[in-house]
Amino acid sequence: MSENQNELTIENCAVVLIDHQPAVALMTTPRSQTELISNVTALAKAAKILDVPTVLTTVGATGGPLVDPIFKELSEVFPDVEPIDRVSTNSWSDPRLRAAVEATGRRKLVMAGLSTDVCLAQAVLGALKSGYEVYFVTDCSAGVSPEAHEDAKTRLSMAGARPVNWAAVVSEWTPDYTSPERVAVTDVLARHGGTAAHYTDFFVAQVSAGVVKTPDFLK
Repeated sequence: MSENQNELTIENCAVVLIDHQPAVALMTTPRSQTELISNVTALAKAAKILDVPTVLTTVGATGGPLVDPIFKELSEVFPDVEPIDRVSTNSWSDPRLRAAVEATGRRKLVMAGLSTDVCLAQAVLGALKSGYEVYFVTDCSAGVSPEAHEDAKTRLSMAGARPVNWAAVVSEWTPDYTSPERVAVTDVLARHGGTAAHYTDFFVAQVSAGVVKTPDFLK
């Protein structure tokens, strides 16, 4: 495997996922709720597979008249991780979260959250003030409106954080297509990265049924 010269590597990053909860998501307006869940699940799966430290936090998940747990898709990826539940929109103000991030030993943070303009923005700005290098994942986040999402992206970029998407992060983690790490996340990239997996499944079905011959390069 060639040495990874990218800004983001498996060894220098930690992931922080903020308030990916059903009721919180309902207050946001992503391009698609299904796509939002798929994107953040993909990032979480890749981080888990590659052993990138990941911190989960929720707001008001318990303790009120209603419960609002983290997306079940995320709890299935991290069944043994208890999200840090808060009562403040600013997760960075919670000493437990700061301690969890500090314990990773990483100075580059890949952060995503709901909503972009409130909880994510406050956490990113706090992390920047604390000296961390922050990359915020735009397609794993959503604002209370499309305009709010775009305004937050602009504000955070001007503050020094860098916008990225989940596939770009995973690709930077695993740039060498021949590496075991890239092979390990190939299915995540295919299943969550658009229609490529559907085309592949369709083609394999035709070969298996004898409708088309197996190409020579696959023999």
